[in-house]
Amino acid sequence: MLIRGALGVGKTTVGKRLAQRLSGEHVEVEGLLDALGVNELVDGRIPVESFQRAYDCAMPRALETLAAGGVVIFEGCFYQREVIDHLVGGLPYPHHAFTLKAPVEVCIQRDSGRERSFGERAAREVHELVARFDHGVGIDASGSAEEAVEHILSLLPVEG
Repeated sequence: MLIRGALGVGKTTVGKRLAQRLSGEHVEVEGLLDALGVNELVDGRIPVESFQRAYDCAMPRALETLAAGGVVIFEGCFYQREVIDHLVGGLPYPHHAFTLKAPVEVCIQRDSGRERSFGERAAREVHELVARFDHGVGIDASGSAEEAVEHILSLLPVEG
């Protein structure tokens, strides 16, 4: 599963809750970038190659989980199509993609309440980048994280 959206929209909270509910694995893309030390901005963006390197590091474990019938939730801003294509292209399994959406003011407010805030300017810039294209199903994330989780779960196929 791919969860994308702007800074402060609730991706990490929703991704972690989905992983809990689905007994799946949660992969926080920005955390991977930080851990690998490849989160430096070039011309105001993190280069596609940095994201690709992060996915390549996470892919063996993700493929192992998927092969065992598990669920993997990749969560990040995903504001570059090439990044999504690289990730999805490396997964020989069906996937579901969701874009969490909320007004920029909501994202700014949520970001400001974090221990490590990125600031209003970053929130506006990332919101604009994410809004440039749609991918997957749009989910209203302006309410609670639990409402977004329930909406996503209602859209998943029922196994059985």
